Amino acid sequence: MALTTRTKILKLFTTKTQCSALARGSRNGFRLDPFRESESLSSCSFFSSSAASAVVEAETASPSAAVLNGPRLFGLLKEYEDYRRNLYGGLTHKALFVDAVGTLLVPSQPMAQIYRQIGEKYGVEYSEGEILNRYRWAYEQPWGKSRLRYVNDGRPFWQYIVSSSTGCSDSQYFEELYNYYTTEKAWHLCDPDAEKAFMALRTAGVKVAVVSNFDTRLRPLLRALKCDHWFDAVAVSAEVEAEKPNPTIFLKACELLGIQPEDAVHVGDDRRNDMWGARDAGCDGWLWGADVTSFTEVAQRIGVQKPASLFRRFKHGNRFESAHMDEEESEGKYSRQKSA
Repeated sequence: MALTTRTKILKLFTTKTQCSALARGSRNGFRLDPFRESESLSSCSFFSSSAASAVVEAETASPSAAVLNGPRLFGLLKEYEDYRRNLYGGLTHKALFVDAVGTLLVPSQPMAQIYRQIGEKYGVEYSEGEILNRYRWAYEQPWGKSRLRYVNDGRPFWQYIVSSSTGCSDSQYFEELYNYYTTEKAWHLCDPDAEKAFMALRTAGVKVAVVSNFDTRLRPLLRALKCDHWFDAVAVSAEVEAEKPNPTIFLKACELLGIQPEDAVHVGDDRRNDMWGARDAGCDGWLWGADVTSFTEVAQRIGVQKPASLFRRFKHGNRFESAHMDEEESEGKYSRQKSA
């Protein structure tokens, strides 16, 4: 790929663009809380390889930036991904980072509904709407007791959130609510085919890690959901002592996997925490719900074109020699091994 094209692409990925989605406020531009209701994502994806409103300065043009049209942007992105595949033997990245809440998993029931249901026996009288509004207000306030919200098990922060949201400071109520969110009953996976995609990626040689702003309940939660074995590493803000978008947590994930930042792509649903943080660390970033909408799509975009076939081989304890083995050859070998 020509150097000038690569330079333009890198500018595309590192130019902060003005976008009306950000101007509309935190609801569209930033994460409000980890238990928020589902929100429609704006088409503007900051620092994302599908940023429809991205502005790139032309190599020999005037100082004014040229807005890329759809076909031109697609062409640049395809060249960039082809360039990376040449670097990594058919794959665009050596490692995948995944955000937890909002990307890998989501609450099974609305937060306000749970706070209300469990809180009724402790005297909580606020409606679900009132709880939600109070929760959002409390979550957006500066947390002055520490530079981090999630320190160790995060209890002080969550005690403040629960009491502010419900008006109830009963310690038994808090403990019941806190423990509920450590169980598989409280959460479910966003993508029911996630296991196939992650196992296919690992079989193809791609390392996978969770990078999450969470307290120390995340590891037992992943075990409860029976998905902890999908990942080579877990970088939790409460353990790393850095919260996204601080690049430190992404760099820690790189250290855990033994890779360089430019080898990794991070997938998350929050523009500020996930996209900006990953870019500042030197990683690529794909916005969940806009750039990619399933982990099968993530695997295919990285270069693993047949996740289902790879998953079957993974379950039989076999590892692919190549991430791009021909489909017929793959199926044929699988059938022969199965009958052996």
